[in-house]
Amino acid sequence: MAVIALCSASGSPGVTTTALGLALAWPRPVLLVEADPVGGSAILAGWFQGARDHDAGLLDVAFAAEPVDEVLGRVALEISDPVRFVPGARSHLQAQELRGLWRPLADALADLDAVGQDVIVDAGRLGMAESPQVLLERADLTLLVTRTDLPAVAATRSHADLVVRTRLWRRPGLLVVGPGRPYSAGGAAKYLGLPLAGSVPFEPRDAAVYHQGAPPRPRFHKGAFARSLHTIARDLHAQVATEPGPATGRGQVAVTSPRSVWAAAADQRQELS
Repeated sequence: MAVIALCSASGSPGVTTTALGLALAWPRPVLLVEADPVGGSAILAGWFQGARDHDAGLLDVAFAAEPVDEVLGRVALEISDPVRFVPGARSHLQAQELRGLWRPLADALADLDAVGQDVIVDAGRLGMAESPQVLLERADLTLLVTRTDLPAVAATRSHADLVVRTRLWRRPGLLVVGPGRPYSAGGAAKYLGLPLAGSVPFEPRDAAVYHQGAPPRPRFHKGAFARSLHTIARDLHAQVATEPGPATGRGQVAVTSPRSVWAAAADQRQELS
């Protein structure tokens, strides 16, 4: 029912950790695609602790003669039923080989709805030479992930301004990691002019379960970190499942979320630009 893309403006705010956490909390079968052009799979090294070889991934999809959807099914690894994962480039040197893949991949990911599967894309950092722009533009939801310290918010602002001013993404949003450090999630969203999709608390020990494969501490699944991921996954899924959004006159998708902040923030920002 949905393609959700996550990206960041700078630094390492936790895009991969959040994308993996959302995939594991997702209420439907989901495919996690590692499209970060930096290369070197953080999930294979972290969640799998290097126990799985990087012997297949998007590079195989790019060079295969078969249709993209068929190759995706062959190279996808099972994280946990029903979560599957497609590793990205093995190194940044290989990322340029994926340049011609993004558009057919976007088509194939959109078609997965027909088989009852959603998609979460880890698109890495914006501004990279080989960033998967087409995936970001065509996703049902494209979320900028940021922390709330001043350097992070300041770095995110220029990208947020561009997204809102040009309506580059069909439905943009902000996902905050570590609210209250020092600014609130709502404050960051208001400053950036993006609708707030949710926030994940700053819990390094719990985050390490996803990005380092660390053993979960007692009551991990009932902790604030895991609960926030489940809440965000449920809310995002409900949004795109029930409200596809009619096309506007500019060829974009209108935001029609019942949470008025999604529409109000985008509209207000557009009026001021």
